[in-house]
Amino acid sequence: MRFLVDESLSWRVAEGLAEAGHEAIHVGDLKLLGAADLRVMEAAASTDRVLISADTDFGELLAVGRHPGPSVIILRRVSHRPEVQTELLLANLDGMEESLAAGAVVVLSAQHVRFRLLPISREE
Repeated sequence: MRFLVDESLSWRVAEGLAEAGHEAIHVGDLKLLGAADLRVMEAAASTDRVLISADTDFGELLAVGRHPGPSVIILRRVSHRPEVQTELLLANLDGMEESLAAGAVVVLSAQHVRFRLLPISREE
């Protein structure tokens, strides 16, 4: 899979995903450190990447704007250690792949995985 890791997570998460065979880059690689969230979302969408973040604002932006993408994985209540975050992502990717390909917001914690398909309607 192709990923863009947000600045709310370490570049080491992108490195760990790449070492596991995924195409993963950090927003710093695109010179987007400090960029507005909408700009980061646009970069993920235009490069066909799933955005990975700990920032819940991305889910809100997708819901409010009723955007069809990009797919976003939001890490919630997860250790701040990059190697733990990477392990959690890798352990759950198979179960998320179909939803991410279709367009989804996935909230991932050590205890559960929640999916919301995009675009998110007001009724949800």
